[in-house]
Amino acid sequence: MSTYRQTPFWRAYTALAGHLDRTVGWDRMPLPLGLAVLIGLRTALRQDNLHDTSGLPSAGGPDPGPATADQRVARTVDGAHNDLDQPAMGMAGTRFGRNVPLDAVRDESPEDVLHPNPREVSRALLTRTAFVPATSVNSLVAAWLQFMIRDWFSHGTSPADRPWTVPLAADDPWPERPMQIPRTPDDPTRPAGSPGPQTRVNVLTHWWDGSQIYGVDAREQAFVRAGHGGLLRVLDDGRLPLPEDADLDPSRVPGFWVGTEMLRTLFTREHNAVCSRLAASYPTWDDEALFQRARLVVAALIAKLHTVEWTPAVISHPTTVTALRANWFGLAGERLHRLLGRISESEAISGIPGSRRDHYGVPFALTEEFVAVYRMHPLIRDDWDVRSAADDSPVREYAFGDLAGPKALKVLADVSMSDLLYSFGTLPPGLVEMHNFPRALQEFERSDGHHQDLAATDILRSRELGVPRYNAFRRLLRLRPASTFEELTDNADWAREIRRVYDGDIEKVDLTVGMFAERKPRGFAFSDTAFRIFILMASRRLNSDRFFTEYFTPEVYTPEGLAWIADNSMASVVLRHHPELRPALAGVGNAFAPWRTTATGR
Repeated sequence: MSTYRQTPFWRAYTALAGHLDRTVGWDRMPLPLGLAVLIGLRTALRQDNLHDTSGLPSAGGPDPGPATADQRVARTVDGAHNDLDQPAMGMAGTRFGRNVPLDAVRDESPEDVLHPNPREVSRALLTRTAFVPATSVNSLVAAWLQFMIRDWFSHGTSPADRPWTVPLAADDPWPERPMQIPRTPDDPTRPAGSPGPQTRVNVLTHWWDGSQIYGVDAREQAFVRAGHGGLLRVLDDGRLPLPEDADLDPSRVPGFWVGTEMLRTLFTREHNAVCSRLAASYPTWDDEALFQRARLVVAALIAKLHTVEWTPAVISHPTTVTALRANWFGLAGERLHRLLGRISESEAISGIPGSRRDHYGVPFALTEEFVAVYRMHPLIRDDWDVRSAADDSPVREYAFGDLAGPKALKVLADVSMSDLLYSFGTLPPGLVEMHNFPRALQEFERSDGHHQDLAATDILRSRELGVPRYNAFRRLLRLRPASTFEELTDNADWAREIRRVYDGDIEKVDLTVGMFAERKPRGFAFSDTAFRIFILMASRRLNSDRFFTEYFTPEVYTPEGLAWIADNSMASVVLRHHPELRPALAGVGNAFAPWRTTATGR
C-alpha cells in the first residue's frame, strides 16, 4: 500500500472529498469544487488502490540485461531500464499489478466463473437490440482505443488445452457445441501451488512507449525499421509492409482491424516526419540516433493526444475536461505553459510532463482492474458506411467482419486512407451501455476459423482474473454499492432483466454489467465507476515514466522534439499526411468530435 500523502491534512482532505462525492457527486458540483473533490479522490486512490504483486512468490522473471549508456536517452524495445534503479520494472513479461488489496482478489471456483452463465449474460443483457450512438464523438474514438490497447496490455496467446466449457441453452444458435473459451495463460514466473492470489503477466511493456508501432521485441522492431535515416518502412502506395513470417503478421493477431491499422499507418508516417525534422537540425546523427529520438517524440505525442483530446472527448463533463488537460498542462493552463514553461514543481499547477517522477511507494505496473474497465466493445459499430472525403458520396458499405482480421487487408487495398479517415470521423461510435454490444463481436469468427462471443468472454475474463464483482469493486473504491437492482440502474427494464439473470442476488452482478447499466455523468460515454480507475491510472502511467517526468527535457528530446509535441494535435497529424481532409476538419476543435460532412459543410 502506498504511503503517499499520509498526513493529518491529507487524511482530512480525502475524507471530506469522499463524503462530498458520496452525498452530492463530484459531477453535480460547480467546476472549482468538483476539481477539488477529484484531487481528493485521486489522492485517496493513490493511497489505497495501488497494490504490488511483484513480491508474491516467483521463480524468476524476464532478464533486463546489463545497463548501457544509450538507455539513458532511449527507450528499450522490451521496456527494461525505464527505472534505472529497478531495471525490470514495467518490462514485457512482468506481472500485472492490482487496484484492489491482494486479499480481495478471489480465485473463483470453476462453478463461480461459470455462474451466471456468461453466454446467458451476453445474450440477455448485452446483445445490441438497436444501435445506440454516442453522438458527441466520432468512430476514431473506437479505433484509437484499440490502437492504445495494442500498446498497453495483453495476456498473451491462450493455451489450446483446458478451455472453459460454457453450457448452451437449447435455443442458442451458437455454431459450435459446446461453446469453449480459452483460459488466460498462467503466470510463467509463478511456482505452482504457491500461496496468495494467482497472478498473470503482461506480454507487452507496461510503459506508454508506442510499442504498437515499434514492436516489443528485437525481431518485430527490425522488421518495421527501414535501416536508414531513423525511418520506418512504408510501401510506395502508403500502406505498411506485412511480414512473410506468420508469427509476426499483425493481421492474424486477434484485435487487428481497419481502425488499428489506419492509425498505425498514420503514426508510422508521423515518425518519419519527425525523423526528417531532426535530420535537418542534426545532419551528423546516424540511423539509430534519429530513430530513438523520433520514437521518444511520437510516443509522447500519442500520450498527449490521449490525455488532452481522446479522454476529454469521451468524458466531456466540464470538470473532467479541465482535470484531464491539467494532467498535461497543469491548472495554470496550456497558454501559460507554452509561454513560460513550468512555473511550479507541482503537477497540479504545471502538469506531469517534466515533474518529479513518483511511483507512490508501489512499483509501477498496469493492473488487472485497468484491463477490466477498458473492455468497451460497445464503441464498435456493426455497420460501416464508407464515404468519399471529396464529396461525401457513397463508396461502399461494410459489415464489421469485413474490416477485421486478414479481410481488413483487402479493404485497406481498395479504399483510400483519406476516405477511411473521413468515414470514421463522420460516423458516431456506440454508447458504452447495456444492450449495445456489437453483434459482430458476439458472433466473431477469428482468423483461425473458430468462433468467439467476446461479450461472454469479457464477462468470464474478469471472473477468471479475480476482478471483484460490481458491488465489491465499488466498496473497494469507496463508492456506495447498489442495495437494489433499481438503485443500480435508473432503467426499470434493465433492472428487471439483471435481477432475473442474477437470480435476485445483487452481489453477483458482474463489474461489466454494472458499469454498463449505471447512470453516467453528463457528457460521459462510459461509467463513473470506470472513471475512478482512469483518474488513478491515467496519471500514474505518466508519473512513473522517467521519459515523461525528469527526462522530459530538451537534452533528451531535443528542443525540436519538445516543440513538435507542444505544437501538434490529432487534427494537425491527420492534416500533415492527408491535407485533402482540411474541409472536413475546418472548425472542428477536437478531431475525436464529429467532423463536418463535405456534402453540406455542416
